[in-house]
Amino acid sequence: MDNKKPLIAHLSMFLACAFWGLMAPVGKDAMTHGLTGIDMVTFRVVGAAILFWIASFFVKSEHPPVKDILLLGLAGLFGLVLNQCCYTIGLSITSPINSSIVTTSMPIFAMVLSAIILKEPITGKKAGGVFMGFSGALMLILTSATADNSKIGDIKGDLLCMFAQLSFAFYLSMFNKLIKRYSVFTVNKWMFTFAAIIITPFTFSHVAAIPFAEITAKTWLETTFVVVVCTFICYILTMQAQQILRPTVVSVYNYVQPMVAVIVSVLTGLGVFKVTHAIAVLLVFFGVRFVTTSKSRRDMMKQ
Repeated sequence: MDNKKPLIAHLSMFLACAFWGLMAPVGKDAMTHGLTGIDMVTFRVVGAAILFWIASFFVKSEHPPVKDILLLGLAGLFGLVLNQCCYTIGLSITSPINSSIVTTSMPIFAMVLSAIILKEPITGKKAGGVFMGFSGALMLILTSATADNSKIGDIKGDLLCMFAQLSFAFYLSMFNKLIKRYSVFTVNKWMFTFAAIIITPFTFSHVAAIPFAEITAKTWLETTFVVVVCTFICYILTMQAQQILRPTVVSVYNYVQPMVAVIVSVLTGLGVFKVTHAIAVLLVFFGVRFVTTSKSRRDMMKQ
């Protein structure tokens, strides 16, 4: 059974990132037919909090001390509030293709933060990888800055999506040990609860003003998919993977998101794939590869 755990962890991360890649075009479509980014992020956080509380009644009960509950609340701030708010609102502004390409920068942020927080060494290979990834992201942002087509992108949305990756990378680096201490349902229950408490006071009036009667069934189905599958189920899958895989390995699976998002976006007409997108993808992809395959602190000490 133990030999199967790594395989299950890798499969969990692959499925989670595939669904997140699908969320970009699906969520974008919902946010162009009556809902806003603020509405969507509120539904995601509050909806998932309710689902995790319901699920917690059907699994083994855990009672973390108050200190750990508060730490889970802090983890929720970086892993959910800042991450989901910035990404969802950014997606509502920019194209699904751009938002998904930007997500591939997260492993770079993870490695840089590991150098700062965990004192991981910065090698020439790692520095070169960071430069390549940054160049790809910069190319994408500069292209969006001169675009007058929402299908190509928007610089404000790209920057918000990029900050979301930075926030999630910080969450992975700072709270990895805490997450491994408790079950998936305990961690998510408290993280989403605190996230809902933080977000709702600022977004309730906005959500209450939604013209519910004018929203189509298709938009509600897309929103349900984002909340249930791309939030509730995906966070279960991600946490299961985090129990076994290192933060760097978890972050590398972000490669899957742009592949899914680009294919679906182009097929549905929600995005336009340009040559600059292809170059940006290659720069970010190889930049992340150089960063994640460079030697770790443990490898350096073994020499």
